[in-house]
Amino acid sequence: MARAVIFDLDGTLVDTAPDLMGATNHVLSLMGRRAITMAEVRAFVGHGARALIARGAEATGEPVDEASLSHYYAEFVRYYEGHIADHSAIFPGVVRLLEKLQSAEVKLGVCTNKLEGLSVRLLQAIGLAPYFGAVVGPDTIHIAKPDPAPYHETLRRLGAQHSVMVGDSETDIKTARAAGVPVFAVNFGY
Repeated sequence: MARAVIFDLDGTLVDTAPDLMGATNHVLSLMGRRAITMAEVRAFVGHGARALIARGAEATGEPVDEASLSHYYAEFVRYYEGHIADHSAIFPGVVRLLEKLQSAEVKLGVCTNKLEGLSVRLLQAIGLAPYFGAVVGPDTIHIAKPDPAPYHETLRRLGAQHSVMVGDSETDIKTARAAGVPVFAVNFGY
């Protein structure tokens, strides 16, 4: 039976906080707000870009309404696409782990709350794309973590039956528990 390890992306495989901070602060500047700090970004990450923007707005002033959030989300994505790997870095030991798992014929996937296209672009930009047989984001099947559906879709795409989740957040732990699979939580990340 095929085995798989399904990874979260931001804060688990890659330290994307610097580039997420850049995109968030770009949007906040359009709102006329102060920039948020790295510590704030790290605390706000984990539920997707819309939640990141909403949390950033709340931390710097009044919350934004849904229509404004949609506008700023589109601006965030546009900006982030052009700066997706300016300062992001693979966490130490990740490549070695992926190589060991691959040599043991373990299938590898990414299940993230980052849009699928942005996730693929990031993985390509930093050289990790060849390791992964499937990348699933909240837009892939229009459901986000912690719902287990994106996790199950990642497994389906890999053709695997047995799996574990590796992540850095409460969202990842909830996803794994909802999917009924073991989870490893890294002690770095966000």
